Amino acid sequence: MITREQIDTVLDHPVHDARGDKIGDARHVFFDDVTGEPEWVSVRTGLFGTSESFVPIHDAALVEDHLEVPYAKDQVKDAPNVDIDAGGHLSEQEEQRLYQYYGIDWDASWQDPHSGTGQATGTTGTTGTTGDEAMTRSEEEMHVGVERREAGRARLRKYVVTEEQQYTVPVRHEEVRVEREPITDANRDRAMTGPDITEAEHDVTLYEEQPVVETRAVPKERVRMTTEEVTEEETVTGEVRKERIETEGTEGTEGTDEHGDQRRRR
Repeated sequence: MITREQIDTVLDHPVHDARGDKIGDARHVFFDDVTGEPEWVSVRTGLFGTSESFVPIHDAALVEDHLEVPYAKDQVKDAPNVDIDAGGHLSEQEEQRLYQYYGIDWDASWQDPHSGTGQATGTTGTTGTTGDEAMTRSEEEMHVGVERREAGRARLRKYVVTEEQQYTVPVRHEEVRVEREPITDANRDRAMTGPDITEAEHDVTLYEEQPVVETRAVPKERVRMTTEEVTEEETVTGEVRKERIETEGTEGTEGTDEHGDQRRRR
């Protein structure tokens, strides 16, 4: 069990579960109104420490520089959210919800005056004491960070498409042309070498050119994928709670300003 003298060692220090996993940091300690003993500790959890979960401190223990509670990390983080009134108290209904969540017998705890139960009142800061005449005012601060996560995948894939292409090429072919020449003294001897009257045939082979198409694979370019970081600005919005202190029944003053300082009546 944590004593009042150990509160300084608890506040703003890590809180671990029974397996040694860190749950968060201790933010507030709440005392029992009847016994005055520490009863609850609120643990700052969440990605940026923006949430607070309540966990019983009755069976907790200080281990080196951290507080160890006999509850699992997920159980503490999933504890029901409770509202704290202006005086820093847990209502009976809220406290009963927490007892039920952690499996603590509410009726048996109330019957035992030394069990550390009753309506809890909270204290914040680093002293952990409630007997002085000062009141500590605290504010939540929003801390914004970034986390790296997978946004998608890109892939290079090669496939084949067929396209039609047209080219115009010149082609040549041979055609028969009949030439006639008269008999002259120059060709008379060749013309008269055969019989006078006869039948004869003479063949001439004709040639032509035709287009021939063939394809060859020719390297054209190299393609690769690289990544580059692009920085953009995004605005995030969150809620933070701030404590305000007011005075009542103090002559010559008129409330407090937004930071808890008294404003004097003029």
